[in-house]
Amino acid sequence: MSGNTFGREFRLTTFGESHGRGLGGVIDGCPAGIALSEADIQAELDRRKPGQGGAAATARQEADRVEIWSGVFEGLTTGTPIGFTIANQDQRSRDYSKIKDVFRPGHADLTFDAKFGLRDYRGGGRSSGRETASRVAGGAVAQCLLREMGVEVLAYPVELGGIAVKRIDLRDFRERPFFSPDLQAADAWEKACVQARAEGETLGGVVEVVARGVPAGWGEPVFDKLDACLAHALMGIGAVKGVEIGSGFAAARSRGSVNNDSITRQGFSSNNAGGILGGISSGQEIVVRAAIKPIPSIARPQRTLNRQGEEVEITVGGRHDVCAIPRVVPVCKAMVLLVLADMWLRDRRLGGECPRN
Repeated sequence: MSGNTFGREFRLTTFGESHGRGLGGVIDGCPAGIALSEADIQAELDRRKPGQGGAAATARQEADRVEIWSGVFEGLTTGTPIGFTIANQDQRSRDYSKIKDVFRPGHADLTFDAKFGLRDYRGGGRSSGRETASRVAGGAVAQCLLREMGVEVLAYPVELGGIAVKRIDLRDFRERPFFSPDLQAADAWEKACVQARAEGETLGGVVEVVARGVPAGWGEPVFDKLDACLAHALMGIGAVKGVEIGSGFAAARSRGSVNNDSITRQGFSSNNAGGILGGISSGQEIVVRAAIKPIPSIARPQRTLNRQGEEVEITVGGRHDVCAIPRVVPVCKAMVLLVLADMWLRDRRLGGECPRN
C-alpha cells in the first residue's frame, strides 16, 4: 500500500492497524544533535490515548507506551532513522465479528473493499483513528526539532456539537476538560456529550492550531505553498472534512478593504491571512482550523449494504468515542508540526543552519 510516508525532508513512515500487534513508525531526515527521549514522545501520546474527554471517551484502555528502537544515543538524535513502536494491548476484535461482511456507513469499509478486494474489519484496520498514534509520535519528534528554533505549536477545540467557545484563554488549557480554552464551553460540551451518548449519537467539532515563532520565509510560492501543505496534512486525518487558514471562509463574505492585513512599521494590523502570504510564512502567528466530522460508529440503526450487495440494517457495537475531540487535538497539532519541520529543513537547504550543527 502506498501513501504511508509523509514529508519530503523530514519524513514519517507509519505502520500498524487498530487490532494488530501494535503501531509504529520510522522518521528519516531529523538532524543529529536534537535532544529527544521517550518521555518527550510519551507526553504527547498521553494526550491522545483512549480514555480522554469525559463523557466523550471510549471505554477502550491503552497505555500507548512508546519505545524508541533506533536513531537516538545518549539523549540526542544521531541523524539516522528514528524507529519507534507502540503496542496494542486492549483489542476486542470479537466486537466486529458480526459486521465483518457489512459496510458501516461513514467508514472506509466500502472504499477499502473496492480498492483492495479485502479489508481488516477489526475496528477498520489501517483506516482506524488508532493509526494516528504514530503521527502523534512523529509530531513529538518534530516538536523537539522546532523547539530549537523557538517555534511553539498549540492546539485546542473552538467548537463541539455546534457549541462554540466565547473566548480563548490558553492559561493551563491543557489541564482542562477537552483541552478547552473556555471553561464554560467545556461544561456545555460535557453535557452535550452525555446527551448524545444517551441518544446513541455522536458529535463533531472544530480544532484550531496556532504556530508561534515561525519566521518569515517558510514555504514555496507555487505548488508547495505552506498553507497548501498544512491543508494536505490536516485533510489526511480521517475525521477531518474541512480546513481553513486565518479568516478562512469568512474571507469569502468579507471585502478586500476589511480582509487585507495592513502593514505598518510596527507590523501587521491584523492576521486575516493566518500568518501566510503567497504560500510563504509572514512571521505572524500561523492560524489553521480543521472541521472534525461526527464519529461514524453510532448505536442507532442505519441502512447499508453487505458484500453481497443486499440491503441490511446495522447497529454498530463496540467501544467508541462520542466525539473525536479531545483526542484528535494532539493529532492536528502533530500534523502541523510535521509540516513545519519539513518546511524548516527545506529552507535550511537554501542556506539556513541546523540549530546544533
